[in-house]
Amino acid sequence: MPSTASQRESFEQLATPLFASLYNQAFWLTRNNAEAEDLVQETFCRALRAFDTFEPGTNFKAWIFRILRNTFLTGRTGTALTRTVLLEDVPSAGEFVATAPSPEENLIRLDGEEALWSAIEQLQPLLREALLLCDVEDIKYKDIAVILDVPIGTVMSRISRARQCLRQILKPWVGKSR
Repeated sequence: MPSTASQRESFEQLATPLFASLYNQAFWLTRNNAEAEDLVQETFCRALRAFDTFEPGTNFKAWIFRILRNTFLTGRTGTALTRTVLLEDVPSAGEFVATAPSPEENLIRLDGEEALWSAIEQLQPLLREALLLCDVEDIKYKDIAVILDVPIGTVMSRISRARQCLRQILKPWVGKSR
């Protein structure tokens, strides 16, 4: 068993690069910046305390995301599973001036991003969670199954249903933009 300092250093090497991804997922779960920060901090504390149970060679990202999810669920009432997730802040048009060739293109892109985030917000929480872990965090199905504690078939079904729902929700927007 490694020393505490060595264990902490190993943990930091694995966990630090995942901070932004963990925060993004925490924000989707909590709908609040301060709560997301607290959730990530609590996740890091719990993960560090339990780091001796992590099996080297397995997927650390899946392991810590599961701790994040469990920390969120144990800190909430049963109604937390049905909460709607807030949209991420949509950047203002001024933030795109340097990278976008014209204000019109900025508006089209912002409108598309807003439509997508709005559509994601409309998904059922279980579908949204699976979709975000897969398509935003780029986590493999088998690891999502570990994080969500469901069979891999359930993960595949939820992601498929989420994508199908997104297509239906975005259909009017796509038709109007063409």
